[in-house]
Amino acid sequence: MNYSIERNGKIHGPYDLNAIKVYVNEGKILLNDKVVSTSKEIRIIRDVLKKHNVKYKIKNNGHIIKQIKSFGFNLLLPKKSFSFATLKSDQKLFILSLIGLAPAFLIKFSGAGIFTFYAIALYFSVIWGLFFYTIFKTKQVSIGKSVIIFFAVQVLIFVSVDLLRITEINPLYSLISDQNSFIEKLIGFIFGVGVFEELVKLLPVFILLRFSKEPLLPQTVVFYGLISGIGFGVFEGVIYQLTVNSKLDYGTGFFLNIARLTSLPFLHAIWAAISAYFISFSFLYPNNRYSLWLLAILIPAILHGVYDVFTWSLPGLFISYLGVALLIVYLKNAKDFQNRISK
Repeated sequence: MNYSIERNGKIHGPYDLNAIKVYVNEGKILLNDKVVSTSKEIRIIRDVLKKHNVKYKIKNNGHIIKQIKSFGFNLLLPKKSFSFATLKSDQKLFILSLIGLAPAFLIKFSGAGIFTFYAIALYFSVIWGLFFYTIFKTKQVSIGKSVIIFFAVQVLIFVSVDLLRITEINPLYSLISDQNSFIEKLIGFIFGVGVFEELVKLLPVFILLRFSKEPLLPQTVVFYGLISGIGFGVFEGVIYQLTVNSKLDYGTGFFLNIARLTSLPFLHAIWAAISAYFISFSFLYPNNRYSLWLLAILIPAILHGVYDVFTWSLPGLFISYLGVALLIVYLKNAKDFQNRISK
């Protein structure tokens, strides 16, 4: 009986059992090569040999040292490929090395100071940025504008919190104390923390839209919102690592330090992206701008505030997931929303 073989989309054969045995022994046919057959019992060459009780023994090309020598030294350590010009032009090598080795170099050549914390925060920001760029990029997205938004939101945090002390003079912030009731804390976190922080993250995106020379797609603006949220989240994370987290026990501090570089910047990005979604429509349909401005602040502020009340509990995790789900649903329904709002 003859059998045809499919490998990488190409059909080879047909071969009889003796030919298959010879080719298997020589390594030309593989045991897991797919067999073109209607039988459910025979799917690969190994099944064919087993069914017909055919014994096989794959040959070795000499001993191990001989095999290694046959590969050739130039293939194992190619001199030409290690030239400075070649390595410099290899973007894949540059990106892989940067992402994989940056933390090791930072730890080696810097102490555990603010520079190291911030540099590592930038490292995670680049990873998040590349991730968001892969998923949400459009032809309108500008890397230069993304970088400006990333650092602009951090300047806004520094000015508003450290110089103007807005959080200290805002009476709603006094409600977030553990001494207050659940309702008081909820009001404080939503209308104090949530509204203020979402406004800060939204402002760079709003300014970008205000001076844009072309109408921007909602997905483009969402990407810029994600970048603004990441910038806010990692900057806030560095401050917490140097202050609050440093006073905690090792286990709690370690957990929160990791969270401040990963999940929490991600959540800030999601909430900022929801804000950016509604702001984008306010510039496309200015007749409805006031209601869209309100939604741009209120929805993420509620998500933000409720999460801050529950944090890592099950309700808090549900609120986190709800924010991500809302963003995806909003983007999927963008055309329907656009049709409704244009009437």
